[in-house]
Amino acid sequence: MAWDQRRQPQRSSAPRVPSVYGNPRRSDLIVPNPKLKLLDQVRQIMRLKHYSIRTERCYCDWIRRYIRFHRMQSRDELLARPEGQIEEFLSDLAVNGNVTASTQNQAFNALLFLYTQVLHRTLDNVQAVRADRPARVPAVLTKEEVRQVMLAMSGPPLLVVKILYGSGLRLMEALRLRVQDVDFEMKQLTVRDGKGAKDRYTVLADAVIGPLREHLEQVRLIHTEDLAAGYGAVFLPGALDRKYPNAAREWGWQYVFPARTLSTDPRTGQMRRHHLDEATINKAIKNAVRRVGIAKRVSSHTFRHSFATQALQSGADIRTIQELLGHEDVSTTMIYTHVLRQGGSGMRSPLDSL
Repeated sequence: MAWDQRRQPQRSSAPRVPSVYGNPRRSDLIVPNPKLKLLDQVRQIMRLKHYSIRTERCYCDWIRRYIRFHRMQSRDELLARPEGQIEEFLSDLAVNGNVTASTQNQAFNALLFLYTQVLHRTLDNVQAVRADRPARVPAVLTKEEVRQVMLAMSGPPLLVVKILYGSGLRLMEALRLRVQDVDFEMKQLTVRDGKGAKDRYTVLADAVIGPLREHLEQVRLIHTEDLAAGYGAVFLPGALDRKYPNAAREWGWQYVFPARTLSTDPRTGQMRRHHLDEATINKAIKNAVRRVGIAKRVSSHTFRHSFATQALQSGADIRTIQELLGHEDVSTTMIYTHVLRQGGSGMRSPLDSL
């Protein structure tokens, strides 16, 4: 259970001190292999609960930093006074590490997982200095700026950016698309296991249908070659690989944006083709922005922001945009209404009337 931010007081200059309760249900607990080392036990439980490899690496890194911070040498030291030890670590991150609120939350979630799911220790009450969460407005590109950036790109990175901007996807949502998630007839994409482990539909732009069809023809040739070489299997979520042994080699399960080369799966050791690395897309975007001379801070997420903002400008309903973006709360989507304002508050500057 993460920090309950709804219980936080109004913003003030004083440090905020949240209360945290992490009492897992007994039915949710899994006993790890006692012969494994601590981090190996963490990985075992995370894999049994189907956490992503990115989350696994992130949590293990925070747990490692936590142990080094307190210079712990044994499991008894971990269990000595967990509430106080966690408070000290999180407060140090906020005060001396100057981390953001999201980073501090991430660290706490990793430690909460360690104590409740691996060590089976209830955390009664954890209080720590809360990292401030400043209000931010997203960077947004105009239609002309988006066009210029796209003209400076090519290949799969260009197609990924078109989907980010045309469908409002997050970068990893786009890279994890499977062939069966693309519906050309309905002109929609199905986002599987998005943020919050939720599925949703979003729009597929007409302008991307032609290039995407051509791209998938090339991907199919690659898949055929992989099958002929004895490969062609992809990662399947959950227990699908055991339930449907041949599904991993079927065309519908292949990634829309496969990697250029085969690689070894870090969990299973199998050689297979994963999806494109997000670093490839981010680097292509950075180079394109530099070439066209745009001074704004542009990332892959900027195209998602631009999709939402320009959809509002076109008259789309805020609730519709909320569903397309996959926001749990409409207040998250409302940030884009602020971007639509001119001059920061929607008024005309008196200087313009002189």
